[in-house]
Amino acid sequence: MAHPAVSVSGLTRHFGDVRAVESLSFTIGQGELFGVVGPDGAGKTTTLRMLAGVLPPSSGDAAIGGVSVVQDPEGVKRHIAYMSQRFGLYTDLTVRENIDFYADLFLVPKKERSTRLERLYAFSSLGPFEQRLAGQLSGGMKQKLGLCCALIHEPEIMLLDEPTFGVDPISRRDLWLILHEMVADGITVVVATAYLDEAERCDRVALLHQGSLIALDAPRVFQQRLAGHVHTVRTDAPRRASHLLRDHDAVRQAVLFGDVVHLTLDNPVTDWPRARAALEAEGIVITDDGPAEPSLEDVFIDLVTSGKSDGD
Repeated sequence: MAHPAVSVSGLTRHFGDVRAVESLSFTIGQGELFGVVGPDGAGKTTTLRMLAGVLPPSSGDAAIGGVSVVQDPEGVKRHIAYMSQRFGLYTDLTVRENIDFYADLFLVPKKERSTRLERLYAFSSLGPFEQRLAGQLSGGMKQKLGLCCALIHEPEIMLLDEPTFGVDPISRRDLWLILHEMVADGITVVVATAYLDEAERCDRVALLHQGSLIALDAPRVFQQRLAGHVHTVRTDAPRRASHLLRDHDAVRQAVLFGDVVHLTLDNPVTDWPRARAALEAEGIVITDDGPAEPSLEDVFIDLVTSGKSDGD
């Protein structure tokens, strides 16, 4: 078997007394779309910076394309493109000039550039804006340009740190379409995101909480674990309802999503009638309720609040 694109073993990073990342271990297959997922402060950016060879681990190691980030961090960079949250675009250069700059930086042969540029423009739709200054692009277009600059040298592995942060919903969708095209072309994509709805698009996700890996699997597998246990409730007082249900012994977890309360129940057949009676006893009017397919966010909240993890 070919070696995995990324192999992580005991990867750890401390900043003084702060444990930013604690003993991560996992592998990522070649051509996989892999999500590193968790809220702010979970350790996502620190993990990607170590994988990119720009931040040395406190302990442990990772192999990127078979190259150790501890023993040969510079060698790692031949296999990857790393797009940080603040990717280094030059606002006073045009779209084309930015791409040309990165092509020069990565020593892309002149004879190959036109073909590569044509492909990059095809999936990013930036061709008509070739002569526009990068500083005049929208947030979504800047992210697309960042991807083009990172891809110009055709890396094996792409490391993306929250590429859709602050991007409008349409551009977010476009960016994910581009990522799927990259994976279809054989590129391994590792994307860090705090958006759990986005993470459902990944082949597999590593769920991080406070620097530790709490679970790793395909999103569908996570969701199947809670299948039949999530119940949604609409009421005339959603905030009151969520606070009341959080303390009810028939409810494992109650979370407010907009104006809808998501309940996690051990046995919906017996637990929901009891929870419903508690709401009605407080004069809360239920306008709609029913079972729901669990989202990755439901799963993450259940794992964190119940103290479960794949390592338990």
